[in-house]
Amino acid sequence: AVVVTDRAQNPTGAAVGADRARELRAVLADHPHVLLIEDDHGHRIVDLPLHPLAGVTHSWVLVRSTAKAYGPDLRLAVLTGDAVTVDRVTGRQGLGPGWVSRLLQRAVVELWTTDAVDPLDVARSYGERRDALVRALAERGVDARGRSGMNVWVPVAEETGAVARLLHAGWAVAPGARFRMASGPAVRLTVSAMAAEEIEAVADAVADAA
Repeated sequence: AVVVTDRAQNPTGAAVGADRARELRAVLADHPHVLLIEDDHGHRIVDLPLHPLAGVTHSWVLVRSTAKAYGPDLRLAVLTGDAVTVDRVTGRQGLGPGWVSRLLQRAVVELWTTDAVDPLDVARSYGERRDALVRALAERGVDARGRSGMNVWVPVAEETGAVARLLHAGWAVAPGARFRMASGPAVRLTVSAMAAEEIEAVADAVADAA
C-alpha cells in the first residue's frame, strides 16, 4: 500500500503539485495492484488545489476528515474509492466500534450546509501566519519549511535542548523525532493558535533556540 498526504503534510506542510502528481501517477500505473490511500485532511483549510492520484490503481480511497477544519471531537470523515475497497471498509466498520454518532454526523452536515466555516478565509488566515513565520525566521538566518497547512518545520542542532529553551521562553513546540526516520533533528511549530502580533517574538525565540 501507498499512503499519500496530498496537502498540508504534517509536519513540513508539503503538498503534491500538478507535476509531482503526474510523476507519481506514472509510477503507480506500473503497479496497478497497489492499494492507494490518499489523505486530504487539509481540505477546507488549505489554499492550494488538490491534485489527486486516484484512478491508476485497481484499489484506492481518498479520505477527508473534519478534524482540522471543524474540530477533532467531531470524529467524522468522508471517504470515496473503488467499489470493492469501500465495501471492505464498510464491512470492517460493521464489525467493530467504528460507528459514528448520528448527532455528530448531523452536526457536520449542518456545518457544511450552512457555510459555518468560510474555507477561503480559513486558508488565507493559516497561510498568512505560516508564511509570515517562515519569512521572519529566514530574516534571522533560520531555515524553515511550510508550504501549506498550519505547520512549520525548523531544523535544529539538537531537539531536546531546543524544545526546552523554547518552553523556557514561553513557547511550546513539538520535537521532530516522532515525525522523522532518516532526516536530521528539527522541531514543529503550529500557527493555528498563534496571533499575527506574536510572530516576531516567536521567530526571535526560535532563532535563539536553534
